[in-house]
Amino acid sequence: MASDAHLNELGEILKTRRAELTPRAVGLPDTGGRRVPGLRREEVALLAAISTDYYTRLEQGRIQPSASVLAALAHVLRLSDRQRDHLFELGGRQRARHRRPAAQKAHPQLRRLLDDLTSSPGMVIGRRMDILAWNPLAVALFTDFAKVPEGRRNCVRILFTDPSMRTLYADWRAVARDCVSHLRREAAKYPEDPQLINLVGELSVEDREFGQWWGSRRAPSRRAGVKRFRHPLVGELVLDWDTLVCAGDPDQELVLWTAEPGTPSYDGLRALALRTTGRPDGLTAGQPG
Repeated sequence: MASDAHLNELGEILKTRRAELTPRAVGLPDTGGRRVPGLRREEVALLAAISTDYYTRLEQGRIQPSASVLAALAHVLRLSDRQRDHLFELGGRQRARHRRPAAQKAHPQLRRLLDDLTSSPGMVIGRRMDILAWNPLAVALFTDFAKVPEGRRNCVRILFTDPSMRTLYADWRAVARDCVSHLRREAAKYPEDPQLINLVGELSVEDREFGQWWGSRRAPSRRAGVKRFRHPLVGELVLDWDTLVCAGDPDQELVLWTAEPGTPSYDGLRALALRTTGRPDGLTAGQPG
């Protein structure tokens, strides 16, 4: 447990560093009209995905932050490794020494399974909910992921920043909240992942609801369920979805959407495959039959 003196010193470091940074340095627009230089408390809180009240109490030395909050603040405030270590020491937390994970590629086993999915949309999801691979029907159902820059090919980012997703999902808000819960689970596993921290900060700035949901304590995300779509080509689809975790890399999972044979949604998927690939089984030209 950190002492009051340590927490007070931690608060002073946060205030000092906040005053040294400009909005532009952390990727925020500079609207001017600041009575004092530096970042505002609410700006730091927004980028770290915590409430302004929580951050204010941190600067006042009134609460002991978690390791994940310290990691997020150290990243937002652009602290050096030495400064980051000192922050963790003052906060009475052990800094996790994670290796920087290698760039992910879809696991060969999952890719083979994905290639065999000829009548159901499917995609391989990695850390931070990055999209690693997909099949033609996933493109037909959602969007052409190949046209999304690789560094921005992420389920949560697309869900919150692509306007078409808000009309595609019949209950976009429920889907979005589930995705935020899933991302929180990722953050718990990798609290110092700079790409994840950047993603959370970016979406917190761009979408107020994301920031609110990120700060809430909602039930854990699900790995299966039912989603309703309003597709512009084939109309309403009610699809079951499920996830298969890769035994060779637990940080990857295959997500697939299916419909019960004989239902309108099953017919809709076959019609979508026919319209996009020319074949009702979803195979593209040149694929083995």
